[in-house]
Amino acid sequence: MIVLGIDPGLSGALAFYDSERDDLTVIDMPTLKAGTGGKRVIDEDTLAREIDCRAELVSHAFLELVGTRPGEGAVGAFSFGVGFGMLRGILAANFIPRTLVRPAEWKRVLRVPAEKDGARARASQLLPRHSGLWVRVKDDGRAEAAMLCLWGVQQLKEGAA
Repeated sequence: MIVLGIDPGLSGALAFYDSERDDLTVIDMPTLKAGTGGKRVIDEDTLAREIDCRAELVSHAFLELVGTRPGEGAVGAFSFGVGFGMLRGILAANFIPRTLVRPAEWKRVLRVPAEKDGARARASQLLPRHSGLWVRVKDDGRAEAAMLCLWGVQQLKEGAA
């Protein structure tokens, strides 16, 4: 059974986890430079290809349902919403069953500390064989996507998803 865990956003990631073989593939959210000033946006074509080429193998996707953050401007919130909607559309176009889950819910179940570095540390505890996939500080999105897979596998085994 291969599940897909998705931490949306520019610094997020896609994690494809085969729980039977303990095989994990993590892909950083593909981005492109947009305009001047180094602004980045999600590369929708590459994102679609990454999911499309594995869609027949994925039994279920678990997408983190996040909202706007305090102090986030309208442009940032809109941009994030576009990416989130794009992910939902790609999953739907590939007929991948999906569950949207709030960060507080899956993090509570897996006992993930609140600080960002805590996500990498906890992922290393839960998936020690794969800890090399999130060694950099900026790899918290990779760690969270991987843990979304673990949470998702639990939900599927319990019949909750």
